[in-house]
Amino acid sequence: MAKIDVIVPAGGMLPPDFARVVGTSSKALITLDGRTILKTTLGVIKECERLGRVVVIGPTEIQNSVNPNEADIVLPSLNTGPENIYKGLYWLNRTDAPPEHILVLTADLPFLSMQVLDGFLERCPMDKDICLPLVSRDDFNETFPNTDATFVGLKDGSYTIGCAFLFKVSALQKARPQIEAVFEKRKSKLGMARLLGLPFVWKYLTKTLSVADIEQKVKQMIGCDGAAIYDCPAELAFDIDYLEDYHYATALIQTRKRVVIHK
Repeated sequence: MAKIDVIVPAGGMLPPDFARVVGTSSKALITLDGRTILKTTLGVIKECERLGRVVVIGPTEIQNSVNPNEADIVLPSLNTGPENIYKGLYWLNRTDAPPEHILVLTADLPFLSMQVLDGFLERCPMDKDICLPLVSRDDFNETFPNTDATFVGLKDGSYTIGCAFLFKVSALQKARPQIEAVFEKRKSKLGMARLLGLPFVWKYLTKTLSVADIEQKVKQMIGCDGAAIYDCPAELAFDIDYLEDYHYATALIQTRKRVVIHK
């Protein structure tokens, strides 16, 4: 089977107070246990035999931090997340071997491992247009107790979405206008409600919404046949968005080190 190429959007920036504490304005360049999260991410990608070429997209400091053996190319970032993903896809499509699938993987997952990522990819049906990981509240709280995360209460359970997305390239290209529309309205409750429609919103409010309903809505909105991958590891959903996340990750790494030493 052909290897899956990877796009790593690494343009996320930190607010000034957060940046002063960690010594960088880039989320991907936060250092934990002697390595930046970006270095950890690229190392995991290289370990995973299912994955092929790597395109990193970010500002100047990202471009200066990536070694030639870690990525095939580092491209300067644009204004939005979708623009960056499509820029990476454009570069891949112009090569001698345009991809059939791509993995979009964020660069702020400090506890990502090859086993976690490979396990997700192994469970993805390759005939689907998009596959995304679902992490249950129980699994997340067991792995990362006493943390805050955003979960959506559904009829099937309470879930959050992980930060790895497997796309069929043909579907991603076809759905660009719809994906950009969703991204543009993502922070507007009214805008998202209009996109989703009253029946969908009503189901959500009355907690009768199911994962199957969401898959059907995705297909209706962007013309993609999606698959939600249940019970994925919590490491795919713990990202560094806030200073509290950074302090929690630092403390957890030290705790795990002490446990290993005492074994």
